[in-house]
Amino acid sequence: MDIEALKSFLAFVETGSFTRTATQMHKTQSAISMQMKKLQQDIGQQLFVKEGRQLHLTSEGMALVGYAKKIVQLQQSALTNLASASPKTLLQLGCPDDYAESVLPTLIELLHQYVEHLDLQVTCASSPQLLSQLDQGLLDLAIVTRSANSEQGYLLCQDHGVWVGANQANLLEQPTLPLAVFQKECRFHQAAIEGLMKQNQAFRVIACSGSASALRGLVKQELAISAMANLSRNTLPVLKDPRLPALPSIEIALVKHSGSSTVVSQNQVEQICQQFQYRFSSE
Repeated sequence: MDIEALKSFLAFVETGSFTRTATQMHKTQSAISMQMKKLQQDIGQQLFVKEGRQLHLTSEGMALVGYAKKIVQLQQSALTNLASASPKTLLQLGCPDDYAESVLPTLIELLHQYVEHLDLQVTCASSPQLLSQLDQGLLDLAIVTRSANSEQGYLLCQDHGVWVGANQANLLEQPTLPLAVFQKECRFHQAAIEGLMKQNQAFRVIACSGSASALRGLVKQELAISAMANLSRNTLPVLKDPRLPALPSIEIALVKHSGSSTVVSQNQVEQICQQFQYRFSSE
């Protein structure tokens, strides 16, 4: 159904006359008649009945009135909202899965404060993968784990590795310690494996995953213990046992693609990271 024909139809309902409808719609009477004829063809029903010299709506015509009002109102609403809508600012952000629940929410809140009409797209992957995507221009910003005292990016917060397990006694007493760890590029993977080997502690890796939620699931089911950042452990208890080697401290930073557009300026990134540090230290 043609929207202009529906508008003319509603004008007829108001005026009761094709002549007045033509005047109000700034069309000729023959143009209005053609619109109504086409509208009846589209619907497949007679909309008007002639009684003497007057045209009246049929029952089908009266039924169309409600639909026509809704269609015209919807079109006007769409045009108004789309015309007034501000253009979205696309920002591609990368975040390791292990910081998705601890670091990411606060950072997203701050990004929306500093960038209006933000269309934020989040990619989860390991820090090395995110840095590679950043270099390729696939990301504007990335949350990454960096070595302590590194100057890469802008510091968000500091953290340290912990051993976690759901039932310390059962698993630590097994002859071969079951482990669920992040993938090889993770610093906690390396520190856990190398530390256990140096202590001659027998172990077996039951799973490697880039997902902190997957590792936490295995730990909760008492299938393994794991090594991860304290921020990533959620509610899992920390295991403190001399048989478990020390894990390194880390720094979590926000890295900006040097060639990215001015969606977020360097100054804004610095301010966002400063605000994040203030919030993090206040918790």
